[in-house]
Amino acid sequence: MSAPRPSTDAESAPLLRHDDEDEDAQEEPTFFTKLADIADQPLTTLSKILFAICLFLLLLTSIFIGLFAGAEHKLNNAPKPSNPVSTTTDIVTTTTTATLPAPTPDPREQVCTSTQCIILAASILSSIDTSFDPCEDFYKYTTNGWLKSHPIPSDKGSYGNFEDVQLGNEAIIKGILEAPIPKDIGTYDRQTLKKVKGLYQECLDESKLDKVGMAPLLDVIRVVRGLYNGSNSIDPQAYVQGQAPLSGPTANGLTAAIAYMHSRDIGALFNFDIEGDIGNDPDKMTLWFWQPDLGLPSKEYYEEEDISETYRKALEELLFIVFDEKKPSSYGLRWPPMPWPPWPGGENDDSKPENSTVRAKRLSKEVLKFETKIARASQDLDELFDPIGSYNPMPFANLTANLTQIKFPEYISTFAPRVFPTQVIVTYPPYVSSLSQILESAESEVVEAYLIARVALSLSSLLGQETKAWKVVRELREVLGGLKKGAVPDRAEYCAKQVSDTMGYATGRFFVEKAFGGDSKAKAGKLISNVIDAFKESLPKLSWMDTNSSTAASEKASAIEVKVGYPMYPDTESAFSIWNYYQWLDPATKGFFGTVFYQGTIDQMRKWQKLGKARNHLAWEMYASTVNAYFNPPAQEIVFPAGIMRPPWYSVEWPGYLNYGGMGAIAAHELTHAFDSAGRMFNQKGKLEEWWTNSTSEKFNVIQKCISKQYSSYTIDDGKGNQIPVNGELTSGENIADQGLINSFRAWKTQYDSAYDNGTEYLLPGLNYTREQLFFISFGRTWARNMRPASAVQRIRTDPHSPTQFRVDGTLSDIPEFAKAFNCSAKAKLNPPPEKQCRLWS
Repeated sequence: MSAPRPSTDAESAPLLRHDDEDEDAQEEPTFFTKLADIADQPLTTLSKILFAICLFLLLLTSIFIGLFAGAEHKLNNAPKPSNPVSTTTDIVTTTTTATLPAPTPDPREQVCTSTQCIILAASILSSIDTSFDPCEDFYKYTTNGWLKSHPIPSDKGSYGNFEDVQLGNEAIIKGILEAPIPKDIGTYDRQTLKKVKGLYQECLDESKLDKVGMAPLLDVIRVVRGLYNGSNSIDPQAYVQGQAPLSGPTANGLTAAIAYMHSRDIGALFNFDIEGDIGNDPDKMTLWFWQPDLGLPSKEYYEEEDISETYRKALEELLFIVFDEKKPSSYGLRWPPMPWPPWPGGENDDSKPENSTVRAKRLSKEVLKFETKIARASQDLDELFDPIGSYNPMPFANLTANLTQIKFPEYISTFAPRVFPTQVIVTYPPYVSSLSQILESAESEVVEAYLIARVALSLSSLLGQETKAWKVVRELREVLGGLKKGAVPDRAEYCAKQVSDTMGYATGRFFVEKAFGGDSKAKAGKLISNVIDAFKESLPKLSWMDTNSSTAASEKASAIEVKVGYPMYPDTESAFSIWNYYQWLDPATKGFFGTVFYQGTIDQMRKWQKLGKARNHLAWEMYASTVNAYFNPPAQEIVFPAGIMRPPWYSVEWPGYLNYGGMGAIAAHELTHAFDSAGRMFNQKGKLEEWWTNSTSEKFNVIQKCISKQYSSYTIDDGKGNQIPVNGELTSGENIADQGLINSFRAWKTQYDSAYDNGTEYLLPGLNYTREQLFFISFGRTWARNMRPASAVQRIRTDPHSPTQFRVDGTLSDIPEFAKAFNCSAKAKLNPPPEKQCRLWS
């Protein structure tokens, strides 16, 4: 073995002189002699400063050299940590609950001390609150610090990591919209960027919006009322000038009005969608008939007196605005046509007509009754999400025969599809007959008022904030969401979101260039494929799944298409494709309201053009900047937009245990949807078909009921002293998907050795946790969310996802690996005995 290399400050000259050296030679002054001479000289101020700096630098250099030598010695002699503890389904039965987790065997190895690592470690520590026991309340343990430092903005009903990242993404888009157009950009990108920047500027121009006032909304309402009363014109000026003949309400008039509204993406009475025929050919795009969205968030609200009265008052104010519209004397049309409403005795009746105030109040009550009937006739959401119960194919003629108030051939011709449907899939057949009865018994003026209200509720938010309609709708949302009265979002923030929502493919193209470049897509794709492999590897080990079913499940997992980052829309990634999609939009001439309104028309027309065609497997249902992900059963695809592959879920520079605890959990969640209570009913080709054995299905159903019962036992506070239970049936599919976390844990362990050798499993400074614990901490902290009670109630009624605290604690209580990682006692809340666990994937 060679001798150790001398340190850089070793003496290289002899310390003593030999006897034969020239004694007559002039002796060179020593360092100390020179130093003494200098000391005898008077020092200038500059000399003193320089001398001090030299001493400081010499001391600092010595410290760093010592630290480097010591660290190098420890790293060279430290043993490589073993693969994290193997996963097991055994329950830990230790008698103590750890309040401070033990560190890894040697926390000194591979500790990253870069600025980025220090910031990352600090963000994790700032989220953790050690006053909570991780085995009793892991949600609060991992999120309470974040919750305390991120209060809900006054203009929002909730605020969590999802909202925080979405704001960050919109800030990136805002920067793109406000920056000058690059000189080296291509022609189509330049034209597209001009459009999105133009829409952003139109949105920011509040003075212009206030000057325009109610006019854009009233124009749309004029067209809807005109069509309903027998005209065939969609030019609002035709009604102003009296050129559109009116014959009174008819079935054709209702059809024309509804078709116009739906073609502009304004919902009312019913909805149509174009999706695959899951019972025959999932790739054949077919017509689906759905119940409509409601004015209130869900049907339960119509049974609450205080909320329904608040809603009625909002309807009254919106109707008054329309009825009390002032028109110049040059208008050739008295609106509405008299007599209106038809008074007893008709035109010869001498009674005084209702004024706008009385009429608006009377009709608001009738509209509320009308819409309450629609809500009661609608199917409950937990039943509507049942893929078997909601698949009811029938000849299209049946729909026409059972809902005679709508002339469906005329309705469909509005959208100009290339083929006329011969079949329709009705999600809830009883609603068709119920709607027919509701329309049959309703007065024509009530139906018209309902249509007016739907338009106003849908479009008022696009008006200037000084308009009465904008204020009415905003006040209603404040009540429903528990928002601070009068609080509004930052205008630039709002406008960036509106541009993203309206022209999302365009903004998404520029977003990924800023936020998802380099090898981000490749590395994220590898993580997701590792999760899929771990899931397939686990299937034969599941006690409730027999061999035939596990083999089929593995084949289905292999057949799922994975989409990462951004779409290739409509058939290429070219800038021309995106420009072509938005070529009809011109914000400079249409303004903010008109551009957003017209974009709804483009989306609807493109949707209907899919009817009868084969599925386009390149299409996405989300924009690239969206902070979300999804599984589409008939398309057999899981999709992860670039917008969600950001901190706190993912970064290409992070260690694996954090990425798999964050983004890996999301990947496992979406994959597991293919095998949840609804997804499992679709086979490898996306067809609705039973492909598990009866034995496997029966055992699955037992565990599913266990999970539904578990989550139904959780409650939230409504802010009024009442506890509202989670709907375990509605949230069943999402709760099952959340349990997929265990497969991300397994995927992380499988790749650990190679990742460690590559240097991507390094530790962070100041985190006294094992890597297993940090995996679960990464999972828990991402679900931080503060919510106002009113918003929490709204979500629990409408959202198929459980509240975030239960998505964390409920999930982990069914995963024994968590209890083992944190050394939880057998009596700990999140370590229940096996007979009380609902373990599906572990």
